[in-house]
Amino acid sequence: MHFGTDNQNWFALQVRSRWESSTAELLSAKGYKTLSPSYKSKRRWSGRFREISAPLFPGYLFCQFDAQKRLPILITPGVIAVVSQGRVPIPVAKNEIASIQTLVSSGLVAQPWPYLEVGQRVRIEQDPLAGLEGILTHFKGNHRIVISVSLLERSVALEVDRSWVTPVRPTAAVRDGLISSCNALGQAVA
Repeated sequence: MHFGTDNQNWFALQVRSRWESSTAELLSAKGYKTLSPSYKSKRRWSGRFREISAPLFPGYLFCQFDAQKRLPILITPGVIAVVSQGRVPIPVAKNEIASIQTLVSSGLVAQPWPYLEVGQRVRIEQDPLAGLEGILTHFKGNHRIVISVSLLERSVALEVDRSWVTPVRPTAAVRDGLISSCNALGQAVA
């Protein structure tokens, strides 16, 4: 089956636990584009450490399809639901999908990270991740950039050199909104 991409967006699918890769394979076999990023993790089994591949977004995968024609997606084994607000599927932001695809293709070490709403937004200026945006954090003496999928409230952390990143300026609307709310707060306190 071949699907055009005219009115198709990327959506997050909630899937059964540990079914991320098999469900992605089933959807790919149906002709859909899927994204199920993973990372290498060391786990202890029977007194020995083994390296396994684990999903970056446990319980979720991403799929590109037309929201009006989602029945073939929903009847795929492993799929629980399309992440929605009520009954309306919510597409994942294109820049967030592009960031995840860039992260996966870079080959650098990434791992799941707690979702962050507050923090410094930064842009990486060095190859191979030039243009990638996220939130800069400091953890165990190393700098990391956290890339978030706000719809899922999930994030992924990538270790970077601090010299690779530059701050992202807030848009004029955000900056003006902050200034006017700070002025209103100052007037209320005075």
